[in-house]
Amino acid sequence: MNTDSIRPSQPLWLLAELTYRCPLHCAFCYNPTDFAHQTAELDTDTWRDVITQARKMGAAQIGFSGGEPLVRDDLETLVAHARGIGFYTNLITSGVGLTETRIARLKEAGLDHIQLSFQDSTRELNDFVSSTRTFELKQRVARLIKQRGYPMVLNCVLHRYNLPHVAQIIDMALEMEADYLELANTQYYGWAMLNREQLMPTREQLREAEATVNQYRERLGNRCRILFVVPDYFEERPKACMNGWGSVFLGIAPDGTALPCHAARSLPGLELPHVRDASLAHIWYESDAFNAFRGDSWMREPCKTCDERSVDHGGCRCQAYLLTGDAAAADPVCSKSADHDKIEQVVMLARRPVRDENVQPLIFRSKENSLRIG
Repeated sequence: MNTDSIRPSQPLWLLAELTYRCPLHCAFCYNPTDFAHQTAELDTDTWRDVITQARKMGAAQIGFSGGEPLVRDDLETLVAHARGIGFYTNLITSGVGLTETRIARLKEAGLDHIQLSFQDSTRELNDFVSSTRTFELKQRVARLIKQRGYPMVLNCVLHRYNLPHVAQIIDMALEMEADYLELANTQYYGWAMLNREQLMPTREQLREAEATVNQYRERLGNRCRILFVVPDYFEERPKACMNGWGSVFLGIAPDGTALPCHAARSLPGLELPHVRDASLAHIWYESDAFNAFRGDSWMREPCKTCDERSVDHGGCRCQAYLLTGDAAAADPVCSKSADHDKIEQVVMLARRPVRDENVQPLIFRSKENSLRIG
């Protein structure tokens, strides 16, 4: 059944990427590698208008992200506005800048939820992967979050450097009385794609880490909910990226570019709309970019006649482009894809020693590297 003629439902989740500025330099950051060339940011009034439009369309949850959203002085104003019109509000933060004064103001503004990122359970690796000295700061911020009565939600991106530390990461989360722990294996977009050879774990590392997680789950029950997100490269079927292109997710970049997914800017030839040029309703329902991969008329074989196409929607368009050069190709993660061998080769190469002289050193997210690469 071709669903292209069916009007899409309203967006449910608005991601407000307030800025690309960030004090961290994580080697797996999903921000575009050319972020240093994208310095424009929407002003407060424009953000308020965007948030209002999204709520009128039916969006129920908003995430304030970046970069680091705390570098915006108007964050509390935007949170208060979103909360005042009925959004469930979520702050996605490194913790840098979350002082007692600011968390008090955010609480007063009505912020519902804070997700705090760690890079590892040790100071050495946390600070190495982010290329900053932030481990003790993050610990202080975690205590502030608990003191203010927020659910403790920790996020740690996993890769070959810290997968062997999964048990210690969980123990750290328990010491902090975390209610939720998201162990999100690296997905290879943005800066992570540049560093894929260094970050890609072995299948054995992943298997051992998942076994450890399951042991903790059995022991902990509901004391701490642990989410373990397996990297796409180790699956036989692709994920339903963002639950389908232009289905529930609406992202707004710092400069006001509207995004059907986090990495949509990586797709050449896709003319992404801007909030200053059109209403969110027009962008969501009518723009070529948001309709580009809706339904299934764009699909080719093997997706076109696959019984699973309504489940995975052909997989991730950005991943398909990054691995094949064609955004309309089947996601190579799928074992039915003619390009699945590209995935298998990358996974096989991960068996090489991390210090293999043929593997380039980590490229950290920085303005200087962005200007050079972009």
